[in-house]
Amino acid sequence: MIIDIIQIVSAIALIVVIVLQNRGSGLGAAFGGEGNVYRARRSIEKVLFQLTIILAVIFFVTAFVNILY
Repeated sequence: MIIDIIQIVSAIALIVVIVLQNRGSGLGAAFGGEGNVYRARRSIEKVLFQLTIILAVIFFVTAFVNILY
């Protein structure tokens, strides 16, 4: 039961973090309109990027544990 709750919370948090990342890029970047090939991540972008990785790992681990039990 606790694994299910952790998985739901991590899924919701992962969705929120991904939406926050995409909000800064704008619609033009979604279709290749942004000219930057590489851009350094700074401050909040870096935190959101790292938080996305952490939440994704938590989600997949809980999903795997859910499959096993």
